[in-house]
Amino acid sequence: MGQKRRFNTHNLGIQKYRIESCQIQKCKTFSLTAFLYIFLRIRHTEIVMLKWRSFMKRKFGMADKLGYMFGDFGNDFAFILSSMFLLKFYTDVMGVSAAVVGTMMMAARLLDAFTDVTMGQIADRSRGNKKGKFAPWLLRMCGPVAVSSFLMYASWFAEMPMTFKIIWMFFTYLLWGSVFYTAINIPYGSMASAISAEPKDRTALSNWRTIGATLAATVIGVVLPLVVYYTDENGNAVLSGTRMSIAAFWCSVGSVICYLLCYFMVTERVKAETTKQKFSFMGLIGSLIQNRALIGIVVSALLLLLSQLSLSNMGAYIYPNYFGDVKGLSLASLIGTAVTLVLSAFTVQLAERVGKREMSAAGSLIGAAALIAVYFVHTKNVYVWLIFYGISYIGLAMFNLVCWAMITDVIDDTQVRTGQRPDGTIYAVYSFARKLGQAASSGLVGVLLSAIGYNTATAYDEKVVNGIYTITCIVPAAGFVLLALSLWFLYPLGKTKVEENARILKERRDRSGM
Repeated sequence: MGQKRRFNTHNLGIQKYRIESCQIQKCKTFSLTAFLYIFLRIRHTEIVMLKWRSFMKRKFGMADKLGYMFGDFGNDFAFILSSMFLLKFYTDVMGVSAAVVGTMMMAARLLDAFTDVTMGQIADRSRGNKKGKFAPWLLRMCGPVAVSSFLMYASWFAEMPMTFKIIWMFFTYLLWGSVFYTAINIPYGSMASAISAEPKDRTALSNWRTIGATLAATVIGVVLPLVVYYTDENGNAVLSGTRMSIAAFWCSVGSVICYLLCYFMVTERVKAETTKQKFSFMGLIGSLIQNRALIGIVVSALLLLLSQLSLSNMGAYIYPNYFGDVKGLSLASLIGTAVTLVLSAFTVQLAERVGKREMSAAGSLIGAAALIAVYFVHTKNVYVWLIFYGISYIGLAMFNLVCWAMITDVIDDTQVRTGQRPDGTIYAVYSFARKLGQAASSGLVGVLLSAIGYNTATAYDEKVVNGIYTITCIVPAAGFVLLALSLWFLYPLGKTKVEENARILKERRDRSGM
């Protein structure tokens, strides 16, 4: 028994040793595995960081152009939709007076004077992250701006009391335009000066941004009129509220997709310093008043939008009401797209040769001449009208293709003169001017439509439709003439000055090693 007990004890000792050895071996194996895992994770992180640094340092190229194009594609899924259809939707579907809608759009701009500048200050003072200073705002705001845009076209409230409809109209329009659109559009526009420091690259970005807007206008202007209108028992083309709501939903979905593409494709290369000085409203006003280049581009932007959106807004009236041909609205959008795309092929080279200001002023005079000519022709043939419309669109396209590069020229000029670079604030003031132009055109059109007696009962009367034709010709033509004068006599940044500013800033960056 004693031997057996000793034997069992001996065996137990061996087993205990083997178990401990096995545990030690497992522990070593686990430690080795853990070490290898940690090493590989660290190595993977290093590789990812190296790739990220390489990505951030890659040269300006097609990815930036396409990404920036998608950004404005997303913007204009909402902006052009409202420009082309919101006034028509509220007058014809919701039954609200055109004067009330126009007044709302003008009143909203008073709020924008504060929200735009506030967002510009927020953008200038934000620290940013690995994606940059401005790009993160696209990710944060793409959802809210899409939802608020969709809610503006709430056709399910068409039978509600008029007071409710007007309140809903004000609420959703302010939520979209003055809050969420501002919060995404100002960082997006400011981002152009952070993508590249070269004037030629910025002109290319402006060119591609306009291509994005043109493609959005094509989708909205060509496809939607064929979908959202129907023919009533009298043979008149009538806007469908339900179809308009569905169209607004899909435009909102498209805008989110485009914003995300912009976020992932664009690279911010130029370090934008965070503004740290205390904000002074009176100081800001004083600096803006002394900035002639900013005043010039603001006035020019206002007049451009007055011309462009008056022509666009009246398209929803002149084609179905005057010409009795809704397809003309789609053809007009298609012509505008074709003109813009053709001009975009050589705009960068032309602007580099003659100057952005000089090219834009010449285009504005071409647009004015075409609209004045078609006013005196007073044609009833929609195809004759479309020929003159296509010629007038040359004026719009020439300025539109380079106007975004012109605002970065203003930012450069401000930095040369003051030593500060308030990208967000300057772009905010410019954005406000564009919104003011949008509201001015819609408000003016609304007031003029009411003045000629337009409502749902008189929409097809001869006197009213002739008044529609006159408004469509004269208002944009006057805007074009004033735009040419503003560019030539008020805006000071011609070709020579822009090149001089670029040279000065390059020398400063070289000295500072940035």
